[in-house]
Amino acid sequence: MPLLTLIVFLPWIGAAFVALLPGRQARGVSLAFSLGTLLLGALLVARGWQDGAAGPEFATVIESRSWIEALGVRYTLGADALSAMLVILTGILSPICLLAAWEVEKGGRGFRALFLLLQGSALGVFLAQDFFLWFVFWELSLVPAFFLIRIWGGAGGARAAYQFFVYTMGGSAFLLFGFAAVYAAMGTADFQSIPADLLAQRLDGLVSGRLSAVPWATLAFLGILLGFAVKAPLFPFHTWMPVTYAEAPAPVSMFLTAIMSKMGVYGFLRILVPLFPAEVQAAAPVLTGLALAGVLAGAFAALVQKDLRRMLAYSSLNHVGYCLLALFVGFLPGQNAYVGTPGILLQMFNHGLSAAALFYLVGILEARSGGRRGLKDFGGLRSVAPVFAGITGVAMFSSLGLPGLNGFVGEFLIFVSVFRGAPWVAAAATLALLATAIFLLTFYQRVFHGPKGDVAQAGFADLSRREILTLAPLVALMLLLGLWPQALLQLINLWILPVP
Repeated sequence: MPLLTLIVFLPWIGAAFVALLPGRQARGVSLAFSLGTLLLGALLVARGWQDGAAGPEFATVIESRSWIEALGVRYTLGADALSAMLVILTGILSPICLLAAWEVEKGGRGFRALFLLLQGSALGVFLAQDFFLWFVFWELSLVPAFFLIRIWGGAGGARAAYQFFVYTMGGSAFLLFGFAAVYAAMGTADFQSIPADLLAQRLDGLVSGRLSAVPWATLAFLGILLGFAVKAPLFPFHTWMPVTYAEAPAPVSMFLTAIMSKMGVYGFLRILVPLFPAEVQAAAPVLTGLALAGVLAGAFAALVQKDLRRMLAYSSLNHVGYCLLALFVGFLPGQNAYVGTPGILLQMFNHGLSAAALFYLVGILEARSGGRRGLKDFGGLRSVAPVFAGITGVAMFSSLGLPGLNGFVGEFLIFVSVFRGAPWVAAAATLALLATAIFLLTFYQRVFHGPKGDVAQAGFADLSRREILTLAPLVALMLLLGLWPQALLQLINLWILPVP
């Protein structure tokens, strides 16, 4: 059975069905197709997990066949433990996003069809093993995201959609240049089979004549780096993010922060580091500084926000920055790149859970209050919506990294690895933890405690059964991975970042 192909194309098949159905039927059908990828992801883990002579291992699952013979391009999908983890994360979050969008009725068929297209494109990025195919999925993900933000976004949705598209397309142009240079040098688009040392030699000898002195390996590296830096986002290429996350509909913001930001980090891990380890090592001090700037800028920018959506957007910049910080510190002189890998992958997964929950909860807050989302617009909601306050508290403390919840373990492992490689960087990054605690606790105190504001006095409704059902898997995973992180670390430890 072509399992990987089914994982990628099942949401697209669902999108075709949804486009032909009445609005109310489309809700259940889209949810069923989206859930199907989670079941297939579980089957993928079961297929890849094996007991080897030295212990458990994950056997890479490959599907490959000829596609564009004239260019030597193959249709190749592959999944190792890293891909499997992100397929599972996408399979968990996508149905939750569709449940969060249950009340979308205006253009509901279009919304759900576009969302399924977005889900399939993201899965294609996590599974493609050929530059050409990978880039096709990467670019296709921009199209449904643009229309979802443009049509169903807030008052500034049009501006946010265009800014998102222009920024990411600009990054993709640099990315395409880097991929083209690698293909021209190696004659293959299969990035998993390209040795880094041979690639550097061939890139440096790619062009003869006066252009032979141009450092083509460095230029290709910078092109690919910029493409991933925009998507991750790496400071200072993040400026598209706050307005996009703030103006996108809540279910789309959930997917953007939980899944699409991970596509950028995945690109660093899957493509940039294995192909250009020497260049990453040479640039590690600068990249570490940029990652640290993102960690600090995200936390302190969130600290001064009055708009709750923008606060969460900058918080996401901070949390994704921890992943990049641990990655680049691992390439500083004398360091081992593998040390930070467990923390990076655990943080990627856990941030997806907590950030998606918070964006959904703020979206509910906004919908219940007639579009209000200012920090000072509320007060005393705990007394009228205790379930809402309780679940928000769990998600908030998860994002804060409270011991016993999922956010703690990943951040702890990241700080351990960063401290080993760069103690002063780790010390500076702890300032972001302090800022995070301040703005999250301030948010909770202003919204749920104190005197009742206008919204609470007007009869703010507590969470409905559907909303509790939507949040229940996220809360359960926050508790499970906080108390038993080994449930995910067993899979994470079967994937090792190539060491320079």
